Order: sequence, then structure tokens, then C-alpha cells
Amino acid sequence: MKIKCDFCKTEYNLDEAPNAPVKCAICGHEWNAAVTPRKNAWLMFFASLCALMSAIIFTIAVITHHQIKKANQGPLIATVSEVSTTTDENGVVRVIVNGTVSNVSDNIYGVPDLLIVSTDNKGNILAKQKFMPSATLLDAGTSVKFSHVLAQQPNGVKKISAHLLNFDAPQDNKK
Repeated sequence: MKIKCDFCKTEYNLDEAPNAPVKCAICGHEWNAAVTPRKNAWLMFFASLCALMSAIIFTIAVITHHQIKKANQGPLIATVSEVSTTTDENGVVRVIVNGTVSNVSDNIYGVPDLLIVSTDNKGNILAKQKFMPSATLLDAGTSVKFSHVLAQQPNGVKKISAHLLNFDAPQDNKK
């Protein structure tokens, strides 16, 4: 146990708590050393156990949420990685959509047709274009890149997305 003189701040190490007032060997000051109560070992064990259980429950909840979210996505996911433009031999500007189709499951899946959807800033569908990707089957955990040149795009396109037909094709929002 450590105690400190209130007057000169000299520190002393004692094996056990003193029963009577303590006198400083340096300055001669006498004081009553405050004994700090020891924390109950069982209370500390219980608090540590509760913290550990909370951490385990939190980890299980996060993993379960991630797996549910992943399962709701479907086994195949189409993502657009780049949208660029090119000019053809007739001087017409064309939009090129590049992306990947990924198999996030543990099974082999056939790759369905892809649908490129162009929407405006309100989410209304302005154009759709269907095409076949280069791969017909995707092994578990693999990806295949795609590149597609779109036909003439309407004005006001703000977002271009890729969808797998028969997996997550969007509904037409045009009125």
C-alpha cells in the first residue's frame, strides 16, 4: 500500500494499512493515512463477464446482419465501375458502360442477361438496354468484367446502373 505525507509529499510503501496516525520520517508531520477500500473480486469478475457477454452478442448481431444483407443481395451482383464516352466513325457520341458481375455465393450460377438502366435525377427510368455478358457460368466467389456500348442516350441521364434480368430487374417508373 502506498501512502503520501500531506505536508512534504514524501511517499512510503507499507505492507499493510496502519492502525494509528503515521509520522513522516522527513518532516515530522503526523496524519491519518486513508485506507482505500479494495474492490470486491466477485463484483469485478461479474462486471468483466457482463462486458464479455455484451461483446459476444454485439459481434453475433453484426455478423448476422451482414449475412442477411448479403443473402438479400442475391448470389450474383452486377456493378458499374466506369461510364465513359466515345465517338464512332459517323461522329455520334456513344456511352460505354464497364462493370463486373460477381458470384458472392458458394455455388456455380449461370449469368443471365444484363440490363443497363439510365435514370434521371428523380429516379425515373429514361432508357433500358439488354445485352448478354461474355460469361455464361460463374464459379463460386469469382467475377467477370463486362463492357457495353449503349445506343443513343436521351437527355437528362444522371445515373446508369446494371441489373441482372430475373434477379433484380427494376420496374418501369415512367408515367
